[in-house]
Amino acid sequence: QVQLVESGGGSVQTGGSLRVSCVASEPSIIDYTVAWCRRVPGKEREFVGAISWSGGGIYYADSVKGRFTISRDSAKNTLYLQMNDLKPEDTALYYCAAGTGWGWTTCKNLLIRGQGTQVTVSS
Repeated sequence: QVQLVESGGGSVQTGGSLRVSCVASEPSIIDYTVAWCRRVPGKEREFVGAISWSGGGIYYADSVKGRFTISRDSAKNTLYLQMNDLKPEDTALYYCAAGTGWGWTTCKNLLIRGQGTQVTVSS
């Protein structure tokens, strides 16, 4: 089974930028749609955006559209999330998760997921 490992989180001030990465352990990641999700204690997991690894199609949640960009490097089996104009409400544990199909916007029931990397935005 594919394993996912995130890195690149940290602390920034409002308006700053960060890029987080997600490395897949196997090339079979190409068979999945891979999402970025975020989690805040006491709240439901939130969908951020997703990419079809094979086709390259991408879509985002309205809350991050225009500020966040998803990309991938297929040669490195690596997914990126570039986050610009960060806000305090973006503070969360960011993790990548994989599922089948296309167009879903929920992070529930995604059985392939990483441990996450913390992003903290201070005002």
